[in-house]
Parts: sequence; C-alpha cells; structure tokens
Amino acid sequence: MAKMLKFFFAIILLLSLFLVATEVGGAYIECEVDDDCPKPMKNSHPDTYYKCVKHRCQWAWK
Repeated sequence: MAKMLKFFFAIILLLSLFLVATEVGGAYIECEVDDDCPKPMKNSHPDTYYKCVKHRCQWAWK
C-alpha cells in the first residue's frame, strides 16, 4: 500500500511540474515597435536581435 501511495505521489508531482513548465514557456514580450524589444545579451551571436512581429518580440537573424 505504501508503494502505491509513493507511486501516485510521484506521478502527481511530475504532472504538476510539467504543467508549470508549459505555462512558463508560453510567455511573450509585447511591443509596438522594434525598440520596445530587449537588446541581445553580450554573449549571444552578433547577428541576432529581437524584432517586433504582430506585437510580440521574436528572435531574428540579420
């Protein structure tokens, strides 16, 4: 019986972590123009930048 409870507890824990991770991954930065988007980090590729597409900042290549 104790093994079954541990198993169900583990399944519930993993499912809840999965649901939280999928909610966080869907976040977007809203914008009106390209200047509203964040600047690339210093250690990122020099040919990449954020671009405002349909009022959302998206990663793009030059």
